[in-house]
Amino acid sequence: MAQDLEIRRARPEELPACADLYVRVLRDTFTWLPPERHSREEFLRAARDEEIYVAVRDGRIVGLAGFYRPMNFIHSLYVDDRGRGIGRALLDEVSRRAGGPISLKVQQANLRAQAFYAREGFVAAERGRDRGSDVQWIRLVRDLAKP
Repeated sequence: MAQDLEIRRARPEELPACADLYVRVLRDTFTWLPPERHSREEFLRAARDEEIYVAVRDGRIVGLAGFYRPMNFIHSLYVDDRGRGIGRALLDEVSRRAGGPISLKVQQANLRAQAFYAREGFVAAERGRDRGSDVQWIRLVRDLAKP
């Protein structure tokens, strides 16, 4: 499972590989969105203001989490090979570093992600819709300090 993973901050030279993983996973999983909505530039633009954490196995980046510290907000969590503890390991690392409750948004259509986050202790806190689009989302919060 996740025992052979290294979780750490991404190095600047790894950001292009992170952007590639981001696009690949989005295109594979967000099938309800047109492929042109997913771009490397979008990831790289957001990464300027975020802490990017990577999961590395056998020298290859297999997952990433984009963390916006001012709001304790996980902007992105993308994993190549789901179901192997990589997402959980990234969430746990970001939670540990956040020093308080973390939140994220999940698209309402993404039922698989909602089930994953529920298993990881996230609860719905707010619902909304992206400005200028039909994309509905749910903001989830995880507070590991609660009993």
